[in-house]
Amino acid sequence: MTPARFDELIHSPTRLAIVSLLAAVEWADFKVIRDQVGLSDSALSKQLSTLEEAGYVQIRKTFIGKRPRTSARLTGAGLAAFKQHVAALQQLVERSGVTVLPS
Repeated sequence: MTPARFDELIHSPTRLAIVSLLAAVEWADFKVIRDQVGLSDSALSKQLSTLEEAGYVQIRKTFIGKRPRTSARLTGAGLAAFKQHVAALQQLVERSGVTVLPS
């Protein structure tokens, strides 16, 4: 069982969206993350840098031909922090007695 623990870094809606997207894939292309989360290039770059500095995300920069390509993935520490954060959110919802039905 995953211990519940809020993570202030992940709790930001933008970073939570990025981390949840990365939790579902092995690597994600910068453009895919940008489009899915709805950020500008500079805003996404800043958020990814913050997550990378915390050790939650690994950034990979490669070239395809002469074009640079940036990808990101969640690290083991990032995945553990995300799971703990989700567990804490689930505990809050369970305590409230609110039930969300699948759509």
